[in-house]
Amino acid sequence: MEIIRANQAHVTEISRLFDLYRQFYKCESDLDLAKEFIADRINNNESVIFVAIEGNSAKGFIQLYPSFCSVEAIKIFILHDLYVDECGRKSGIGEALMNKATEFAKESGASRIELLTAFDNKAGQHLYEKLGYKKVIEDFQPYSFKL
Repeated sequence: MEIIRANQAHVTEISRLFDLYRQFYKCESDLDLAKEFIADRINNNESVIFVAIEGNSAKGFIQLYPSFCSVEAIKIFILHDLYVDECGRKSGIGEALMNKATEFAKESGASRIELLTAFDNKAGQHLYEKLGYKKVIEDFQPYSFKL
């Protein structure tokens, strides 16, 4: 398995995985939307995507968005998306992608990676805690404003 930074050549494979990721979070399948979204992120350099390649197919991906913490005056990355295809689960792909994201964030001068996950995503929670991530949501109330 190889983990590489995604570029335009990987859009189709990542879009397939991104569509499955969205379905995991109870969204309707929409491969065209997934492809447009992933292509836009890569073309506009708005996120960093790493993809796990095994053989000739993508088995998983992770997507990071650059941001900042004003209070601490530091650079951070927000990890919104981590997905491993069913056939690649329990093989270390998720952990390898997380480690690649950590390595990249450190090299980029970031001080922290932040993420949110669903309450019922026990596998994800187990992985994050295994890697040293701590629950911190008790410190803040999450809000969202739909436009």
